[in-house]
Amino acid sequence: MTGLSNTASPLYEKVKDFVLDNIGNGNWPQDAKLPSEHDLVSSLGVSRMTVHRALRELTAQGLLRRVQGVGTFVAPPKAQSTLIEISNIISEIKARGSRHRAEVVLLERIEHPDPTLLRAFEFKTRQPVDHSLVVHFENNVPVQLEERYVNPELVKSYLDQDFTSIATYDYLQHSTPLTEVEHLISAIPASETHAKLLHIRENDSCLVLYRKTWTGQTVATVNTFTYVGSRYALGSRYLPPAR
Repeated sequence: MTGLSNTASPLYEKVKDFVLDNIGNGNWPQDAKLPSEHDLVSSLGVSRMTVHRALRELTAQGLLRRVQGVGTFVAPPKAQSTLIEISNIISEIKARGSRHRAEVVLLERIEHPDPTLLRAFEFKTRQPVDHSLVVHFENNVPVQLEERYVNPELVKSYLDQDFTSIATYDYLQHSTPLTEVEHLISAIPASETHAKLLHIRENDSCLVLYRKTWTGQTVATVNTFTYVGSRYALGSRYLPPAR
């Protein structure tokens, strides 16, 4: 498995990390053509199915683009909008007069984060992160899958909370001040996990909001919010700058 990390993560995640490392260090710049799946299988010593899954997921995330019959290329950065405010889905649901409930799927500490998480948190050395996975329901219909990775050095006792009765959003807001927020919205096909937890079919359309927050110069949280495309819409209202 030449070029792959020695972590305990699944092989397809290691292939994704290999691709991201080559993009990040400039070996494969924007619009560069990646080696063929056959070449990656041969050089990395993994199955074609593993390589295909890794490239498919990176394409769904908008990091790669695939041209039928031509190959796979490094995608250009997507345009980003600043018109999204941090909001609490529980408040949104209740404001519509609907009933909210939350189901905690995972609440754990990851002692040895994979390279992707280490880069996201900008860690120089390997450090643990806290991880939660929560499904939010509106009138007993799942509308959002909320996945958060939290820096335990900034947010204390995250794993001790009951997130069926309090919102992760509220706890984070009271635990550490947010000084900077980064957002990215993307459309993706539902994965097997999305389909199971959101009660939809695999490959159904989903809208994903990626959010990264800082406290000072330190990354506090890395979050992914997945919405069922047919059940949810993101919007905002703002005052444009005066001319």
